[in-house]
Amino acid sequence: MMVNCCGLLTDRKEPVPLKSIEVQLEVKDHVATVVSTLNYENKEDKPLEAVFVFPLPGDAAVCHFSAQIGQTHIVAEVKEKQQALEEYDDALSSGQQAFLLEESDQSPDIFSLSVGSLPPGESASIRLEYVTELAVQADDGLRFCLPAVLNPRYQPRGSEGPSVQVTSVPASLVPYSLSFSARVSSPRPISKVESNCSLEPLQYLNADQTQATVKLAAGHKFDRDVELLIYYKDAHQPTAVVEAGQASAKPGSLMGDPVVMVSLYPEFPQDVMSSLASCGEFVFLMDRSGSMDCPMNNSTTQETRISSARDTLLLLLKSLPMGCYFNIYSFGSQFEHIFPTSVEYSEKTMEEALKKVENMEANLGGTEILLPLKHIYSQPCIPKQPRQLFIFTDGEVGNTKEVTDLVKMNAATHRCFSFGIGEGASSALINGMAKEGGGHAQFVTGTDRMQPKVMQSLRFALQPAVEDISVSWDLPKGVSSTILSPPITAMFQGQRSLIYAQLAGQTSDATDGSVTVKYSLAGHPSQNQLHFNLKPAEDTGSTVHRLAARTVIRSLESEQRTHRGQQDEEVKKKVVELSVQSGVSSSFTAFIAVNKDDGKAVQGPLVRRNIPTPFYGMPLSMACNASPQRRMFKACSAPRSIPMAMDCSAPRGFSPVVTHEAASPPPRKDPLLQLVSLQKASGCWLLDADLAAALGKASEEVEKAKPASVNSEVWASILALIWLHGFKMDAKEEWELLTLKAVSWIKAQNAPCVSECVEAGNTLLGCSVKKEDLGL
Repeated sequence: MMVNCCGLLTDRKEPVPLKSIEVQLEVKDHVATVVSTLNYENKEDKPLEAVFVFPLPGDAAVCHFSAQIGQTHIVAEVKEKQQALEEYDDALSSGQQAFLLEESDQSPDIFSLSVGSLPPGESASIRLEYVTELAVQADDGLRFCLPAVLNPRYQPRGSEGPSVQVTSVPASLVPYSLSFSARVSSPRPISKVESNCSLEPLQYLNADQTQATVKLAAGHKFDRDVELLIYYKDAHQPTAVVEAGQASAKPGSLMGDPVVMVSLYPEFPQDVMSSLASCGEFVFLMDRSGSMDCPMNNSTTQETRISSARDTLLLLLKSLPMGCYFNIYSFGSQFEHIFPTSVEYSEKTMEEALKKVENMEANLGGTEILLPLKHIYSQPCIPKQPRQLFIFTDGEVGNTKEVTDLVKMNAATHRCFSFGIGEGASSALINGMAKEGGGHAQFVTGTDRMQPKVMQSLRFALQPAVEDISVSWDLPKGVSSTILSPPITAMFQGQRSLIYAQLAGQTSDATDGSVTVKYSLAGHPSQNQLHFNLKPAEDTGSTVHRLAARTVIRSLESEQRTHRGQQDEEVKKKVVELSVQSGVSSSFTAFIAVNKDDGKAVQGPLVRRNIPTPFYGMPLSMACNASPQRRMFKACSAPRSIPMAMDCSAPRGFSPVVTHEAASPPPRKDPLLQLVSLQKASGCWLLDADLAAALGKASEEVEKAKPASVNSEVWASILALIWLHGFKMDAKEEWELLTLKAVSWIKAQNAPCVSECVEAGNTLLGCSVKKEDLGL
């Protein structure tokens, strides 16, 4: 029998009151303001409560929430969370319309929006606004990500606290539309805007190309986050933006005083940067949960996340310096390690690790990252070998704050580099681990290759550590500063360091000031200084204040989680006070709006509708059992493993059941990786049939072309370098570190006739690479 259902439906054939989402992005230099409008319509014959759980960037400052019902406009207030919840429930009980926006207690990148008592036939538009800084990428692009995919969060066994209830549907079944437009402005010309989604052409708004608009092409499929990469024509320059305090705010308060946002891009001396570290303990922690068997992107099924991770580990192991220590851990519902403790890097240990890496599969179940981290941190550090931790995960965890707090607690003994793999990776988890661990975060999405991003982070890990970082201010008489940001714990070449500071005193008559960041780099004292005008900018509104408030709120929340008792309540009180004062959300507050203008109570029993969120390629709803309670973030039992066909539709934290019909032949290795796999730990290559095959030549040809006075390993190594420079310059980021090791090895041999070898190698391989280009 055919059922006639009108309107948009959930997977349970219930109408969905959310009809469309409109997003407007405004980017000024490296700061983004995002306004989302969610349009609701109740086409049912009974009043509804619509609940929508959705992702936001983990470092966003949510600063406005309002509702338009007919001619009535209501602006929400920030209130202490329990008070807001009670007001919302009271309003619904008395038949009033109410709107609630709250942040998850477990992860700052998940929000719940409740639209209560929407009468039959009524429409409502919800406006949500947040501000965030854009991260600088390896190629100097600025990355904006609108999270459109919310994957179910894996709740580890026995973990405390409520999990997030998410109603999920496959991307193809999302029953509402998304429109997205962006306006970009900068003091410097905009060279291009790229995206992982289809865009309409970039439209410049002025002759000098410093302003432009761009739109998402119609028909967004919700199978990916919307990512924009914005490129300016000149490299990023240090800046300082002063924003005047609000006249209505209390003088001396954060919102009442001027606030300055300082952006620094340290440039280190080239001679220091070229001397990469030859020591360190490198610990690689690899996600092997079931979802790592999904394709890297939607355009190909050839490369899975786990296969890309294996290739990445090959490059990492070949690029490590002799004399360092290393170990590889992998995790799912449980964890494994290749060696009981970190071992010295040598040909023997490298080969042993590579053999085990080749057999790594996505077969360890769920995503329990806390246990392996605790085990790694329990291992004693090796003297004079600074620990560097590389974490790879596509997983969503329900205990994000617990994980980042653990990383922070151990930040004094290590640096943490994190990699989010695939669509919907939790920005709060990936950015949080890197930030608290003094490292660097990368996201691998769409058609990105994992290898260049990871190798950039290895380069950061190998650069000399920046130590003894201090910030000092030179301000006019009568003007003082209070730094609002946490202390800077890590600085990397060309990567932005942000400082927020509150200014007190008479700044209006003052002309300029300066800020100096001093640090020690490889034992040499260095500094970066920026002079700036103290006159407030005229076009920033309250953006800088809100970002500064968000920074302070996040720091206080972290402090509160690590202290209990009396101090715990005092810190919480500070967070609530600042959140209410600044209008920026926190884990202890919520936005609440009640429509008190309409005297008529909404009649009839209230029906709840959970609005589904898209996830990446998973064909079943992951919601916990429906609850009669209103609260969205509630305790529910940990998910059980669900057997399903192996169509890469495994939800995060679930183990697919695989039926093998016939063993398929292993895919042919990429020529670059084939050559790299032959390199020895010392940096050299052996002259053998495998090398000849990787170079595309017969063994006899390679042997015959060798100059008589040169030993086989030097000849083989020079040939490998020529091939990489001649045929794989587009992947230079991936092989650059391992070739530096090869060059050092060749030089240490004091080999004669290097020029003759290069000439003979060029002839053999049909290249024209200069000796100087090889670094010889």
